[in-house]
Parts: sequence; C-alpha cells; structure tokens
Amino acid sequence: MSSHRAANAWFARFQAITGTAERLVKRLRPFLWLWPPIAFGAGVASFFLVERQQWLGAALALAMLLAWVLLLTESLLSRVLARFGYPSPPRTVTTFIAQMIHQETLFFSLPFLLATTVWTSGQALFTVLIMAMAVLAILDPLYFRLAERHRWIYFAFHAQCVFVVMLVVLPLMLHLTTGESLRYALLVMVVFSLPSLLHLIRPRRVRSWLALITLLGLLATLGWVGRAWVPPATLWISGSALSPGFDVEERRPRGSLRLQTDEVRRSGLYAYTAIHAPRGLRETVYHEWRYRGGLVDRVPLEIRGGRQQGYRAWSHKRNFPEDPSGDWRIDVMTASGQRIGMIRFEVNEDASESRMATGTISPPAGLPGLDWPRLVPGNGASEEGAS
Repeated sequence: MSSHRAANAWFARFQAITGTAERLVKRLRPFLWLWPPIAFGAGVASFFLVERQQWLGAALALAMLLAWVLLLTESLLSRVLARFGYPSPPRTVTTFIAQMIHQETLFFSLPFLLATTVWTSGQALFTVLIMAMAVLAILDPLYFRLAERHRWIYFAFHAQCVFVVMLVVLPLMLHLTTGESLRYALLVMVVFSLPSLLHLIRPRRVRSWLALITLLGLLATLGWVGRAWVPPATLWISGSALSPGFDVEERRPRGSLRLQTDEVRRSGLYAYTAIHAPRGLRETVYHEWRYRGGLVDRVPLEIRGGRQQGYRAWSHKRNFPEDPSGDWRIDVMTASGQRIGMIRFEVNEDASESRMATGTISPPAGLPGLDWPRLVPGNGASEEGAS
C-alpha cells in the first residue's frame, strides 16, 4: 500500500513538473523567432574567435547528446506510464527543447560551412542541405509535423545535426585532424541513426536484425565514400597565388610570368596557399597538381594552426610536360580526401592569349566581410613536387 502511495506521489510531482514545463513552453513560443539569429550570431562569433569559443562547441556537443537521450527516454517513459495506466507526458515539451538545440547546432555550424565550402564542387550540395535543415528547424508547422508523424526521419534529422556539430567541434576542442574528426563524426552519426532505423525496420527476427546491421554498415560506407562532398569545417584558404619565384625569407610569392607554354616550361610555377586552421592543430595537406583532370603531382605539406593570417604553405612544380598547354588545376586536399580549395589556370601556346601569373595573393569566395590576411613574416612550409 505504501509503495502504491509513493508511486502516486511521484507521479503527481512528475505531472506538476511537466505541467509547469508545458506552460513555460507556451509562454516562450512567441519569442522563439529570436533564437535562430542568436544561434547564427554565436556561430559567427565562434568563427572569428575560434580559440575563445571552444566552450560553446563543447556545450553544443553535450546538448546534442542530452537531446538524443531525451528523445529516446520520452518514448520509453511513455510506454512505462501507459503500462501502469498513467497518461503519457506531453511530447510538445521534449520536441520544443530538441527544436531549440537543433536550431542552435545548425545555425552555429553554418558560418564554418559557408566559409569552407568549395562552391564549384559537390560540397555545395552538402552545405545547401544543412541550410535547408536550418530553415526546416525554424518552420514550426513542418518541424512539429515531422516530429509527430515521421519519427524515423526525425531521428535521422537529429543524427545529421550530430554529424555536423562533431565536424566543427572535434578539431577545435581535441585538435583532431580533419580525417580523424570525419571518422569519429561518422561513427557517432551511425550510432545516433540507430533509433531511426529501429523505427523503420522494427526488427523481431534474425533476418531483420541482419538487415539493420547491414544498413548501419552501408550508412557508414556511404558517408566515407562521399567524404569529398563534406567541407573541412575548420580549414579554409584565406589567400592563394601563382608566381614564378618565391621569397623564402618573407614567405611570399615574387615576380610575374606569362602563362605561355615555353615560359612555364622554362621557369616552372610556385603555388602558394595560406590555410587557416584552429590553434594546436597539426595536419598534413596536399597540393595536387592536375592537368586536364588527371593527377600529375601530389605534394605533402604539414600545416600548423593558430596563425590568424593562415599557415603559409607552397609547392614548386618545375618539370612540366613537353606541351603543357591546356587547363591546369591545383587541388588543396586533406589526407582524408576533402577539398579545402583550388587554384585554376590555363597555359596557352599563343602568348597573346596567355594570362599573367603575377604573384598577387587573392582571397577565395567565402563569407562576405571576412578580414582576409595581410601578409607579414611568420611560419611557412615548403615542399617541391618532383615530376
């Protein structure tokens, strides 16, 4: 009898708490439109003050974990209460909390993705997808319909949010390389996708469990195969240049050269890139020289993060083919195969149609208003490509 009274007392307190939470949600809902711009502002601040905002990334990662646990226990708690004849707690409260966390996560991550996306590659599709998810998170009718009627898609939505925030947070907090961060983010996304697949398959037999395990493996494989479409969220090129010479003392390109067949073959070319990376991060990146789409040289360059103007790295290609005329591209890649940026140029046989490589450092397309670097003496790296 005493246990029954204790259970009733616990349930009464639980009902009072959920009732208070539901009333609070109703009061806050009219002001919910303020949250996305606040979240986006926090993301922009973190983008410019990366080393000073690590606590925000840690808080977001923890919040995503708690939201996942909340969404899982909500369903479990509802079933337990129903078994004892009690009504389920209001789903609006947990959905509201999850919505705020999703908004903060997506809008926090967007400045990093917008700046690091190479818009002429498949990375643009990934970033547009995240932008669409951010818009969905602020459209209450669509978001709550998704949460109520399509639970497996809703959990997949949450798993994708976890994937994105891990890409941004892990290099900042733990100084993991881009490849390591991608692998851990994929692993966590697969784990967080499990509830979505359980809603979809509802395994009851051995065959269903095998199908579930196969889908989890397929999801991880597709994520890794498609890594080239995922922007390196904390690495971006802040300036690049082509030149015939290089001043190693000042670590800056020098001279000018007409991109004409004989001149290029005689002098060779330096490719210069200033790559921004978080403080404490050491990572190997590559200058991949491509001629008419085919790889001809792959030069490793070790970069170190923390320099506001970007870590200056360069490669020198001396041995061009007998006829180098045509389209050239230098892809700046991570060891995991994610593109940081690219430099395009064309070599012509006719001098009158050839452009100049002046050594002028140009910023890439990215977020408007970024303070691109003014070059001053500092650290650099040099490797020469043998061809």
